[in-house]
Amino acid sequence: MAGTVAPMSATDSWGPGRLRQNAIYRAGALGRRPRVPTDSRELERAARRAMSGDAWAYVAGGAGEGATMRANRAALDRWQLVPRMLRDVSSRDLSVSLLGMRLPAPLLVAPIGAAGLVRRGADELVGAAASAVGLPYILSSQGSSPMEATARAMGDGPRWYQLYWSTDEALVDSFIRRAEAIGASALVVTLDTTMLGWRPQDLNRGSLPFARGIGIAQYTSDPRFRELVAARVAAGGSGGSGPRPRPTPGAVRTLASMAREVPGGFVDNLRSPHTRAAVETFLAIYSKPSLSWSDLETLPSRTRLPVLKGILHPDDAVRSVELGVAGILVSNHGGRQVDGAVASVDALVDVVAALGGPQSTSVPVILDSGIRSGADVVKALALGAAAVTVGRPHVYGLAVDGSAGVKAVLENLVADLDLTLGLSGVGSVAELSPVVLRGA
Repeated sequence: MAGTVAPMSATDSWGPGRLRQNAIYRAGALGRRPRVPTDSRELERAARRAMSGDAWAYVAGGAGEGATMRANRAALDRWQLVPRMLRDVSSRDLSVSLLGMRLPAPLLVAPIGAAGLVRRGADELVGAAASAVGLPYILSSQGSSPMEATARAMGDGPRWYQLYWSTDEALVDSFIRRAEAIGASALVVTLDTTMLGWRPQDLNRGSLPFARGIGIAQYTSDPRFRELVAARVAAGGSGGSGPRPRPTPGAVRTLASMAREVPGGFVDNLRSPHTRAAVETFLAIYSKPSLSWSDLETLPSRTRLPVLKGILHPDDAVRSVELGVAGILVSNHGGRQVDGAVASVDALVDVVAALGGPQSTSVPVILDSGIRSGADVVKALALGAAAVTVGRPHVYGLAVDGSAGVKAVLENLVADLDLTLGLSGVGSVAELSPVVLRGA
């Protein structure tokens, strides 16, 4: 029983919440406490102990002074659930339909770039855990494993693909073709990272994982990208236009990291000009500051189910729907891009209203950023979200206990959602609406 997610249907009177509790308490009676903490604060503390300083700064850090990260939490806390009593909630149904899929719970595992900072093979470990729980994993363009390897680790598990729009259009098309080939059922185009935000935690450490080759595996495994690298080497002869770093210990460590991360043998990579050229090429082309609506207008001819991530303004949401997108992710990138930005859940309220209200939005709206508990999920769904994504918490689970840690975090969140739903007097996520809330 331990380590499994129960069927989340109205036919099971226990449901995943009680089953998860039972598994943990039974183990506790035998003297075994959960390796992965079940609350977000303890989970963060455990993850920080397990991570390197660079990994913690990258994953846990935010833009500027962290105001947007705090706003995400404060906005969710402003809404309060108003439980109703004496309703038969012995059976709960957490399942939802989303873009043609029937999911066991309204949760998706968010893309986290450069998770290889936390553990090698991070994307495969996360993908396998998501697949085991039956939840879609959104593979990141900045993954530390090629998407094909992650897909193999996931088996038949549902997956989407997140696209950072490169300055090289042929590379964009290549990523889309590869995502379709691995069975990605939606393409999530991220709009809010056309350049990196000001992230003091990383800057103070002088730490950019991509400069060490971490988080560029989708690129180095791509045939179009390899063409660009070869052209760069041919043009410059040394793998880049800038001066070679002095042979300091830090420079040696960086080169060794590059050699480990790019395809090929470690010793050969140390000697090859293509190793440094791959990193230089990525840094030159990975994202497109000039990305505009005219670029997005090409999506219907390039992919079947485009989803736009990073929408915060209702006017942008309306225009996205007019463009013909399949879905919208309301997101402020977990507070990592713009300091002082609107909280994602506040933006959700405005976007849902602009699209017709919680019960009648013309495309599914998914909430990203700030989700930490089952209560957060219930609030988001009541405010009109079709589903939510979970980001940092699953990476914290990865740090604590690898793939098993990710699985535990997801199982705990599903269990918490199930119990919160029932204790609020609601038998199905489909029944949620603003009437269960009191707040802003």
